[in-house]
Amino acid sequence: MGELSKLPNIGKEIERQLNQVGIETAEQLRETGSRAAWLKIHAIDLSACINRLYGLEGAIRGIKKSELPAAVKAELKEFYNSNK
Repeated sequence: MGELSKLPNIGKEIERQLNQVGIETAEQLRETGSRAAWLKIHAIDLSACINRLYGLEGAIRGIKKSELPAAVKAELKEFYNSNK
C-alpha cells in the first residue's frame, strides 16, 4: 500500500481507485478536494456511495468519517444527492 492508505478512511481499494483517477499523494487529494475526487471515482465506479465521499473528506481533514461535523455531512449529502 502507498501513501494514501496511511490516511484515515483510505483502504487498499479506495487508494487503488484514487490512483486510477490520477490522485497518488495526500497533497494531490487535498488539492483536488473530496467532492472532485469523489466525482472522478464515481465516473469509474457508479457504486461509489456517500460513505466514500465522507471518507474522502475525513481523509483530507485527518479524521475518521464518523467525526465529521454534522454541518459538513449535511453539505456533502446535498452535493451527493445532486450528483449521484
